[in-house]
Amino acid sequence: MPHDQTKLHPRKGTIMTRTNLILALAAGATALLAFLTLYSNPNDTSGAAREIRIVGSSTVFPFSSSVAENYGQKYPSRPPPIVESTGTGGGFKLFCAGTGLQHPDIANASRRIKESEYQTCRANGIDLTEVRIGFDGIVLANAKKGPPFALTRRQIFQALAKEVPIDGQIKPNPYKKWREIDPSLPDLKIEVLGPPPTSGTRDAFVEIAMEGGAKTFPILKTLRERNKKAFKRIAHLIREDGAFIEAGENDNLIVQKLIANESALGIFGYSFLANNSGRLKGATVEGAAPTFENIASGQYAISRSLFFYLKKNHVGIVPGLNEFVREFTSEDSWGKNGYLAEKGLIPIPEETRKAKAAEARALISLDL
Repeated sequence: MPHDQTKLHPRKGTIMTRTNLILALAAGATALLAFLTLYSNPNDTSGAAREIRIVGSSTVFPFSSSVAENYGQKYPSRPPPIVESTGTGGGFKLFCAGTGLQHPDIANASRRIKESEYQTCRANGIDLTEVRIGFDGIVLANAKKGPPFALTRRQIFQALAKEVPIDGQIKPNPYKKWREIDPSLPDLKIEVLGPPPTSGTRDAFVEIAMEGGAKTFPILKTLRERNKKAFKRIAHLIREDGAFIEAGENDNLIVQKLIANESALGIFGYSFLANNSGRLKGATVEGAAPTFENIASGQYAISRSLFFYLKKNHVGIVPGLNEFVREFTSEDSWGKNGYLAEKGLIPIPEETRKAKAAEARALISLDL
C-alpha cells in the first residue's frame, strides 16, 4: 500500500491523504493545548481569559464591587470582575449548580450558607472556601423628615408577623397602626418595605428580629420549647395584608421609595443607611441606635456576619481568583481603616481578621 494512501474524511466527505490527516489532528491538538493553557494559568494577563464572575447578596454587593474595582486597578490587563446582585439565595442557586466556566466563581452572602445549599454544592462536585468578611446591622429606617422610631424586637414582631398572641391566644395580626401596638409609637399606619424571601437580609431579619421578638411572649416561648418547627412557622411568617411590602433585591430602590413616602420604614443593611445618612435615619432597637460603634460592640440587637464563598474548583482555571481573595482580605480593604469600612462594613476583630485572612488565602475547604 502506498505510503500516501487516501482516506475519506468522516465529517466532510472529502478525500484527504494520510499525511494531511495527521497534520490536521496535530493542529487540533495544538489548539486544544493552547486553550487549556490559557484557562489553567492563573497568572495570565492577556485579557483573553474569562473574567471572575460573582453573584449573590445585595448587601455584600457594594463591598465586593469596591474590591473588584481595586483589583481591576492593580491588574489592568485582565478583564475586570463582573459582580451581580442576585440576592443570597439566588446567588447560591447559581453558584451551587456546578463547576465549569458557565458557572459563577464566587457567591456573596449576607448569612451563612444553609446545610441544604452546602449539600447541593457538594452533590455537584463543588469544593468551596468560606470567608467571613465582617459584620453588618439590619436597620429599619425612614426619611429624615419622618417621625423618629424607637422600637423593640417585640414591637417589630407585633407589627410584621402574620399571627400574634392576643389575650393568650394566637390570632391573625389585627394591628393597622404603630400606636395600636404601643402608645409611644407614631400614629401612622404600619407600612414596611423589605426584601423578598430569596434575600439573605430577609433570612437574617426573621431569625434575629422576628424570632427575638416572638420569644418575649410566654405562650410562644413555651411553644418553642415543645415544638421548634411550629414556633418558627409563627415567628418567621410575615403578614401579607399590605403592611409589609416586598420591594425586591435592589436596596437603592427601597431608599428611593422611603424618600417619596415619609411614613414608611425600610429594611436593609447598615451600609445603605451609612451611604444615605443625609436622607435617612435609623430606628433605635432596644435603645441602641444602628451606628458603626454599636454594631461592632454588639450593642445593636439586629446584627449579622457577612460572607463570600469561593469555588476552589475554578482556582487555576479562572485567572486571578487567588489575587482577588488577597485583595478582599488585605488590611487596605477589610481593615479598621480600610476602604470597605468607609462604605459601611463593620470589621471583625484584628486577631480574628488575621486568622481568617490566612485561612482564606490557604483555601481551606468548608466542612459543615
